[in-house]
Amino acid sequence: MTQIEIARKGKYSREMLAVAKSENVTKEYVRTGVAAGRIVITSSLIHKPKKVCGIGKGLRTKVNVNIETSPDRSTVKQELAKLKVAIECGADAVMDLSTGGDMDKTRALIIKNSPIAVGTVPIYQASVEAIRKCKSVVEMTPEEMFAGIEKHIKDGVDFITVHCGVTKETIGRLRKEGRIANIVSRGGAFLTEWIMHNGKENPLFSEYDYLLELAKKYDVTLSLGDGFRPGCLADATDRAQVQELIILGELAERALKAGVQAMIEGPGHMPINQIEANILLQKRLCHEAPFYVLGPLVTDIAPGYDHITSAIGGAIAGTAGADFLCYVTPAEHLGLPDINDVREGTIASKIAAHAADIGKGIPGAMELDKRMAFYRKNLDWDNQKKYALDPAKITKYRKSGKGDNTCTMCGEFCAMKRITKYLG
Repeated sequence: MTQIEIARKGKYSREMLAVAKSENVTKEYVRTGVAAGRIVITSSLIHKPKKVCGIGKGLRTKVNVNIETSPDRSTVKQELAKLKVAIECGADAVMDLSTGGDMDKTRALIIKNSPIAVGTVPIYQASVEAIRKCKSVVEMTPEEMFAGIEKHIKDGVDFITVHCGVTKETIGRLRKEGRIANIVSRGGAFLTEWIMHNGKENPLFSEYDYLLELAKKYDVTLSLGDGFRPGCLADATDRAQVQELIILGELAERALKAGVQAMIEGPGHMPINQIEANILLQKRLCHEAPFYVLGPLVTDIAPGYDHITSAIGGAIAGTAGADFLCYVTPAEHLGLPDINDVREGTIASKIAAHAADIGKGIPGAMELDKRMAFYRKNLDWDNQKKYALDPAKITKYRKSGKGDNTCTMCGEFCAMKRITKYLG
């Protein structure tokens, strides 16, 4: 049975109990959330990650990390090193977006070595393999698309991004609207090419019931991808984006009825004053299905610092109700991230997620900051490391000091140290 089917019977799965314990909520809260589609548990019947991840209303804001080979760089060893760093930095899930090298081997090793949930975008590999067969993306058959999806599911991925909302209708909206950046989603671009060349409907939309069958068999969560997410601030919240969101909300409802877990993917690039409205719109149109956002990035003029622009948007989105943040690294828009980029991007998103948890009153979130404040007051550097998101940074900066219990910023003039003898 799937998590939804178990929940509907009034029972509690091992995964529901694990989520309730880690989130400090009742098992009944998790069960009813899963049954209603407000919470998903990304744990396929094959992989069963050791660290169970619950995503949705009333739970901690989660962070996903993307790793991938590319046609230019296809070292599996490097991607496994990135996986290790992501886990060390507290990622809740990882997505393998590989488009280069031996993609099957890369995916298998990531799944094998990952104690956290693993997601993929099967249309990437299907498109790459079509090209490798001296075909073009537009020559893919629907059978090849679904075969690619089934392969990933059988390999043990816990969730898959599927761009089912890229349809003839939404393409029409996009063309009438006019955009600066058009389409920046790889999956969205592949399927738009296919639809416009063949004059046929997106098979992932027209054959959605078959997709639900595949996902249900192994309890794989569908991440309904935003193929028309805005790729620049000027394109945000336009008709194409909103029309696709309406369709995704309807598809999420169909998935719930079929006993398949689903979440919704969202923007993207967005002015800071539009973020809250977008989250409220998604929650209303998608009946509170979990919302998975890329960023959002709040400015387009900071290449090399997009982990920061993303963290700003992610904190606001999470506070407004977004449930799952996809990290962005300093290499975004510039190149394939290296290990240090993965570290910086993961920590930045973890900061955003935690700030959001404080903002929306997640149980226990504020307590961590109170403890840190107490240890700062007492100049207790060891315990500060225990509660810091990046303990290695503390160690690095402390090594540059004199070795006493103050820091090199204030030294003997440390306000906390001087005033403690008067105020305690």
